[in-house]
Amino acid sequence: MKFLGVIPSRYASTRLEGKPLKDIDGHTMIEWVYKKASASSLDKVVVATDDQRIYDTVKAFGGEAMMTSSSHPNGTSRIAEVAKEYRDYDVIINVQGDEPLIEGPMIDSLIEPFRENPDLVMATLKHKMGSYEEIENPNNVKVITDKDNYAIYFSRSPIPYPRLLNMENYYKHVGIYGYKRDFVIKYSKMRQTSLEIAESLEQLRVLENGYKIKVLETPFKVIGVDTAEDLELVKSIIRENKISI
Repeated sequence: MKFLGVIPSRYASTRLEGKPLKDIDGHTMIEWVYKKASASSLDKVVVATDDQRIYDTVKAFGGEAMMTSSSHPNGTSRIAEVAKEYRDYDVIINVQGDEPLIEGPMIDSLIEPFRENPDLVMATLKHKMGSYEEIENPNNVKVITDKDNYAIYFSRSPIPYPRLLNMENYYKHVGIYGYKRDFVIKYSKMRQTSLEIAESLEQLRVLENGYKIKVLETPFKVIGVDTAEDLELVKSIIRENKISI
């Protein structure tokens, strides 16, 4: 079984334009993500972009990149375009391009369930939440699972309802996904569903169409860079912990 890591990367961003090319300790953010992902068990990593500047930057540091259409409505359809080209790979791992603190073992934990269960079509990660403020924040997507760790639902609202608040019940969804190659192509062609639109959560389309998503717990917590403040936080963490690539 062969695993391909795909990093969707766009230059445009409403809150931090050009963030893939922002400098972090002498390297662009996209280089941090690429090299961290390359330290995993993935067989290959490729950046999927519609911007020539990002493509050229990746090539300059020795990475692999693919120019994709500028008309994709989301990262999943961009990944599906790459999946169609890389036919020799069985599983696609979607690595977020704005999480420079991602670790190889985190990606490996998403690879393993596909090795163990050949019928699995999609998997993702979660980690425990630490405060009620975190639970209440709609930017933190919550997930609940069944006893076999398959997703029941994802929501921006607190789930389950905190009638008797037990912090053991609350998990934050970590936005890294693994898909069977054929499934992500099929998934990208499915029409948007009502719950997906209501919550603005693409993964609900999978559940509404009757497919299962395996959800693995991870001890790793990543920081997505959406604002200039997020960028400075990541820089400070890297300096204080002497992290390098």
